[in-house]
Amino acid sequence: MNRTMCTSGSSRIVIETGGPAPDGTTIVERKGFGHPDTLADHLAERLSQAYSRHTQEAFGAVLHHNFDKLALLGGASRVEYGAGGMKAPVRVLVNGRAARACGGTEIPVRELAEQTIREFFAERLPELADHLDLHFHITANSSPGAVITDTDAPERTRWFAPRSVEDLRERQTLIANDTSIGTGWAPHTPFEVLVRELTDGFSDVTPFTRAHPWCGSDVKVMGYYDGEQADVVLCVPQKSRFVPDRAAYLANKETVLAECRRIAAEYLPGTSVDFRLNVRDVPEKDELYLTYSGSSIESGDEGVVGRGNRVNGLITPLRPMNMEGASGKNPVYHVGKLYNLAAARLAHRLHEETGGHAEVHMVSATGEPLDQPWRVLVRLSRPDVQVDTVQALVLETLAGFPTLTQELVREGVLLS
Repeated sequence: MNRTMCTSGSSRIVIETGGPAPDGTTIVERKGFGHPDTLADHLAERLSQAYSRHTQEAFGAVLHHNFDKLALLGGASRVEYGAGGMKAPVRVLVNGRAARACGGTEIPVRELAEQTIREFFAERLPELADHLDLHFHITANSSPGAVITDTDAPERTRWFAPRSVEDLRERQTLIANDTSIGTGWAPHTPFEVLVRELTDGFSDVTPFTRAHPWCGSDVKVMGYYDGEQADVVLCVPQKSRFVPDRAAYLANKETVLAECRRIAAEYLPGTSVDFRLNVRDVPEKDELYLTYSGSSIESGDEGVVGRGNRVNGLITPLRPMNMEGASGKNPVYHVGKLYNLAAARLAHRLHEETGGHAEVHMVSATGEPLDQPWRVLVRLSRPDVQVDTVQALVLETLAGFPTLTQELVREGVLLS
């Protein structure tokens, strides 16, 4: 392995080439669009988007906020063959901070949040849209570090109570809000792609789900691949009002398995893949993955931001990863969001440039310039890369945070 070190501003960039590319055993998990953790991630990001768009339109800048501690607490449902309903609502705990005013102009934080939540559930789980219990715990408290003296109030006390957008320090210099890690790698293996396609095929709006309205969206797929044999465990719920009896449920499972085999033949041809579906089912006792809405959030289960898919859409314990939950974080300077996205995208660019495996790790130091991470580690499997080209791509990525912010405000982090 060769190692090159260079500096840019306060950043130290380390480029390692000729290292081993991952091979052998692969373990990969993906949670579908109706999984409670995915719902929490996506809802938190929608809230950040709504707030960012509102303040950008009203004041010309994204004001300080974070909704990345949101949680969903399951309700209670009644499930019968051919019928079903809700007995207790899903609780939505909106935890976070947001500026409530800029100067003398108020920001309708709660109203924005409530509208966004109801629109989200109407789109994602319409059966639950009228069965929500909303709890708001949104403060405008400043972060620790504001020491009160006889002079003017510290700048920090105005972060969530700006007199104008000029009180936003990022208007002058973008500063990392935290000491954290962003991690990315590329490319995905064919088996990792297969797990993603299986999950999305049953949980997103697809030809299969349109043709089979009984298919619920709280899908989870776990895969294990040793290079020769692939084993996949799936959970795919069914919606009770479209399932008249036990026989229909079991027939639907066979339809899911047939689709699994079709997808596997397309994305992993020539490989033996064994599928196990809804393994907790006990048909003779009518203990089945049968739901009213298609999601376990209707009954007991909880969802929390950061417990689901990583920014690249997968959970891969044998790959480099970190514990950051990117969804709901401020898209202007929160490194837990920006560095993970930037690292993932840079890794893909480096893979395309070199043709080999690429890993990128960005480490921030709180209070330092956002575009100058404390450390950047790039690992490439190819030994014959042009180090100058790699360094240029790193610097280009670091210079692109303002553009990335605007993309997040428009589109959000729905890669997961």
